[in-house]
Amino acid sequence: MPYDSPLGEMTMSSNGTSLTGLWFERQRHAPAPDPETKDLTHSAEIPIFQQTREWLDTYFSGREPGFTPPLLLRTTPFRKAVWEELLTIPFGQTSTYGDIARRIGCTSARAVGGAVGHNPIALIIPCHRIIGADGTLTGYAASIDRKAWLLRLEKIE
Repeated sequence: MPYDSPLGEMTMSSNGTSLTGLWFERQRHAPAPDPETKDLTHSAEIPIFQQTREWLDTYFSGREPGFTPPLLLRTTPFRKAVWEELLTIPFGQTSTYGDIARRIGCTSARAVGGAVGHNPIALIIPCHRIIGADGTLTGYAASIDRKAWLLRLEKIE
């Protein structure tokens, strides 16, 4: 299901009840087509797509949406732990790969970076809020320019 964002078209996918993917056009590591979602990706009327559009409209207006649509994370336990930790980073704040690693009991910030880079649900799972230990903007699968724009939207310097 397409969504026209200020940063270009985004695509949503769902299993019918939960969001399974949200990514920007030309984003690295975009989710592969899922046989369970192929017939749903163009069904605009299912509630999860309506909820996700509401979330995105609120977010792109510069406000904290205040809710998280139902998400389905099909992945390894490690990636799921990283992505769940990303969900705890509040709107308008950042964290580092090392901080995430410490919070989930991992010794490798690099491994956390790999999991962050494969996040299938952009923005809602806020991987754009992860910065380098020295405060620099580091990789973002949807582009550093988009990451900088998103952080400015959230009033993060």
